[in-house]
Amino acid sequence: TSVSNKKELAFAEYLSSINKPMWIRQVLVPGITDKEEDLLKLKDFIHSLSSVQKVEILPYHDLGRFKWEELGLKYELDATPEDVARAKKILEL
Repeated sequence: TSVSNKKELAFAEYLSSINKPMWIRQVLVPGITDKEEDLLKLKDFIHSLSSVQKVEILPYHDLGRFKWEELGLKYELDATPEDVARAKKILEL
């Protein structure tokens, strides 16, 4: 199931149109938000905005890791420093 982010994108465009400074924060979840094609689209969108002061790539937290381990499951939501570096390189940060 896909969730639309049209309202958030429109809001960012509005902030850009009134030259309001903003920060962009992208949570990096392996296999979900780290696809190169999506990061390239994000890069293009960020470059279309005029008032972005900072872009941050945030690795997904692992607060729920212990629950997975207790169930004997592998926790697959870790974004490693290498994953973050790859995303930054794609985004040209």
